[in-house]
Amino acid sequence: MFPVISRRQALQTVSAGFGYLAFSGISTRLAAQQAAGAADKPDTNPLAPRSPHFPARAKRVIFLCMQGGPSHVDTFDYKPQLNRDHGKRGRYGGSLLRSPWEFRQRGESGLWISDLFPQVAQHADDLCLIRSMQCDQPVHPGAMTQMHTGTAQFIRPSLGAWTLYGLGTENDSLPGFVSLSPPAGSSRNYGSAFLPAIYGGSKVGRGGRANRFAAGGTAESVPDIRNARLSKSQQRRQLDFVQSLNQEKLERDEFQPGVEGVIESYELAFRMQDAMPELMDTSNESRETLAMYGAEDGPTANFGKQCLLARRFIEAGVRFVEVTHGNWDQHFNLTQDHKARAEGCDQPIAGLLQDLKQRDLLKDTLVIWGGEFGRTPAAQNGDGRNHNNKGYTTWMAGGGVKGGFSYGATDEHGFEAVENKCHIHDWHATILHLLGLDHTQLTYRYAGRDFRLTDVHGNVMQDILA
Repeated sequence: MFPVISRRQALQTVSAGFGYLAFSGISTRLAAQQAAGAADKPDTNPLAPRSPHFPARAKRVIFLCMQGGPSHVDTFDYKPQLNRDHGKRGRYGGSLLRSPWEFRQRGESGLWISDLFPQVAQHADDLCLIRSMQCDQPVHPGAMTQMHTGTAQFIRPSLGAWTLYGLGTENDSLPGFVSLSPPAGSSRNYGSAFLPAIYGGSKVGRGGRANRFAAGGTAESVPDIRNARLSKSQQRRQLDFVQSLNQEKLERDEFQPGVEGVIESYELAFRMQDAMPELMDTSNESRETLAMYGAEDGPTANFGKQCLLARRFIEAGVRFVEVTHGNWDQHFNLTQDHKARAEGCDQPIAGLLQDLKQRDLLKDTLVIWGGEFGRTPAAQNGDGRNHNNKGYTTWMAGGGVKGGFSYGATDEHGFEAVENKCHIHDWHATILHLLGLDHTQLTYRYAGRDFRLTDVHGNVMQDILA
């Protein structure tokens, strides 16, 4: 039998429930206000440089994002047994497919790198190959989101946003986080989620392709974001009026993160009018520099210009720059299309590494290369490979990592990581550590909980630290 509840008891219970709901709303709001405490101070710049938790090895990051999943067994993970077992049945079905490209030992370190990247291979002694990467998602959207935010299930701040939140930026006239030609429809990969909006990435170009703005170039080809109808002083007066209205709303409604974001973004946009077009005008670069990046013409021109812009951005004080290249998703026609993808980015990446070294920037700039996952050793559609999230390769250079070093390993065919496994959470923890940030301490209170990039996971890969 069910217990009998009187009307008085029912009303008491319901009224208490409304009280709990009200308390929950108040506590969430108070917690959010507390988290935004620094922003409440009128003299606090949310993008001002901040001290790291401990001495940093890297001051800034350039992330070369290879959209689509480049094949590790054809690029940086040499598998001689795969060549010997070509045509045999693979562990999970299908016929094993040997790499169409030869691998060679490069540099004094002797790292094995394939002929797909002959120019990057010349910098083998600067590369730290992480050959035991793993993520939880075997599909592109989920794996890309996890690579950038640590999760595929929820909307969370991106790696770049966390970096900017933790360290601020060194140039208040430029965005602290720039994403050059990100894939279309992937704003979560450079977004700030529940962090204040000012920490989100500024998108330049779209769709994984450089338009004339994202590729930079002459003064005529870069964006002119100034208002031709108003003088600088007139714009300032107009902006002051708009900001006074925004400030009134902020004071009236107390915690309004959207309004705070508008105020901060308007001020940044005003300052960017002069700084951004000048920075993106590469016409003053020497012919030698443009040739080094392959930025003048041919298949390397677009990505070469973007890599050059990445160097110019970090040199000007931008904290985090991401450059997207792809598509590396070859389920068929691997031999031709992987070759074309590599030809489009090999020289620009090598040029970037060389330029950073020449300018003495590589030592404290962390360069990261990688896709959302790798590809299977078994063939698909004859000349193709399927997705593989169980074991793949990324690499880092500069910024306090060991050069000419290989960390972790996949099995003899490259199906999955078997030695020193590195999950995405470990990868994120290590990147933050190189920037002087403790991933367990870099938190933001939201909805009554302290969130972090690595959630409750992640271990720093101590063995790769220089």
